[in-house]
Amino acid sequence: MIPESFIQDLLHRVDIVDLIDGYVPLKKAGANYAACCPFHNEKSPSFTVSPTKQFYHCFGCGAHGTAIRFLMEYSGQGFVDAVKDLAGRMGMTVPEEAGRQRHDGPRTTELTEVMGKAAQYFFDQLKQSDKAKDYLKRRGLTGEIALKFRIGYAPDGWQNLQASFPNYNAPELLTAGLVIENDQGRRYDRFRDRVMFPIINQKGEVIAFGGRVIDQGEPKYLNSPETPLFEKGRELFGLPQARQALREKNTVIVVEGYMDVVALAQHGVGNAVATLGTATTATHVQKLLRQVDRIVYCFDGDAAGRKAAWRGLENSLETLADNKSIGFVFLPPEHDPDSYVRELGREAFESMIDRAMPLSDFLLKELASHCDLTTSEGKSKLVYEAKPLIQRLSTPLLRLQLVKRLAEASGFSQGEVERLCDLKPVARAAPARAPRQAPSLARTLLRLVLHRPDLASRLPLNWLPADSVETRTLRRLCEQIGREASLPSSTLLLERLYGSDDDAVLKAAAASLLQRPLGDEEAELEFSGALARLEVNWVEQEFRRLQQKAASIGLDAEEKHEFVHLLQERERLRKAGLAAGSGD
Repeated sequence: MIPESFIQDLLHRVDIVDLIDGYVPLKKAGANYAACCPFHNEKSPSFTVSPTKQFYHCFGCGAHGTAIRFLMEYSGQGFVDAVKDLAGRMGMTVPEEAGRQRHDGPRTTELTEVMGKAAQYFFDQLKQSDKAKDYLKRRGLTGEIALKFRIGYAPDGWQNLQASFPNYNAPELLTAGLVIENDQGRRYDRFRDRVMFPIINQKGEVIAFGGRVIDQGEPKYLNSPETPLFEKGRELFGLPQARQALREKNTVIVVEGYMDVVALAQHGVGNAVATLGTATTATHVQKLLRQVDRIVYCFDGDAAGRKAAWRGLENSLETLADNKSIGFVFLPPEHDPDSYVRELGREAFESMIDRAMPLSDFLLKELASHCDLTTSEGKSKLVYEAKPLIQRLSTPLLRLQLVKRLAEASGFSQGEVERLCDLKPVARAAPARAPRQAPSLARTLLRLVLHRPDLASRLPLNWLPADSVETRTLRRLCEQIGREASLPSSTLLLERLYGSDDDAVLKAAAASLLQRPLGDEEAELEFSGALARLEVNWVEQEFRRLQQKAASIGLDAEEKHEFVHLLQERERLRKAGLAAGSGD
């Protein structure tokens, strides 16, 4: 693997403005450069490139990243290929070894190396197997689409991987899930006589495989087990390959099989992904809704397909926002997405996706199918079944619409449904003027630390406010900076944390730096002010905690000493003109 020190040096040398201008003509726009976004259709430029921060951000579709990420997004290269491409332009040689120094630890690095090597082995085997190539041709796939998804073939036999891994007993092979060890300690390949679909993460690294049987056999699909690299409830097949299509369509289609994703891409429907042998999880939904405004589940119309769709609905409720939507498509019994698009074509398939049943319709229709709405008992059951689902909805506008429709179907009034479901009556709540909120302390500090990573060493993490998304990201960012032997650049930090749970929050912080660039002197003043607010809030919080404890069970000697100290600190801060209550 490529060492982080090389990545940092590469990002320091490359000029992202020159790089992107070679693909998309840029125009000066204040301190930055702008263009119409190459990743989605737009008439006025919202794509901004910062020469000082060395990253780009589109305020239209949310595309964001470094020079490495631009090459990956624009030309479809993997992470390693993009690094090699940039290095070649800079006259630099990519180190072949030194993978042990990666930030994610030696164990993860070794597994990543093993999976990459296995993927290359399977890819090479596909070229040599007429059986596997004939199968893909029968399914209507071309060599170009096989290359895009890096499809391979695991030949029949028990220990074929030994050709690529002479040390067949290496622990990494077992941990990565490439081999199985029986009770006698004898090893054999997990995947045999299967078309292999590599599962790739957002960095372009192979983290698992899905293998489809060519002839008859069970299971039809065999997936890698969960490993330190791979958690099936978090990953989606085809997501890296779908990036550009997702931005163009602003819709993602969730299907059940790898072959469905590949066949749809072959026919020009590039915005499909598949879950990995599991139901759609809340993490899947959250990850997808960060990238698009609409998810459409496309499943078979049988009982199993409707059950999978219902699980998707349940796991979407808490993540859904009023500006996002979920739809459902159920295919005719004789079709899956692969056969449908091959027989009827792209336009027919996309037309069906456009007409997808909205989440509210599917929810009420599915619940009503289990209730006899001609009886009082059936109407009562409908409200009873809907109650836990509506309570989980985090979208006040959609929830209100569902309550109204539920009232119509059940014969109860809207107010009665709200009371029966223990809901706050949103529709009749008196309009209140919300107080103007001060900028979040954590958000302000996150923006400042991303602007100047050296500020992380001066930030008392124990003073940070109550737990929030921004606070958690700020803690992890500071901890990451503190682990480095040398101070990393903000560009490297963004590249390193790309695709992580903190990615969306960091993108927002980076975008705010483009909207309002900071000078070093201004950043220093803003940081000093934020530290003062942090101290006031922390002192007040600790004072109240001890005050409450003193009133209930009393304080020990050490706590009494601390209480007196906090009293003195409150007085000092008051005299300094700092007031409590300017918190997060």
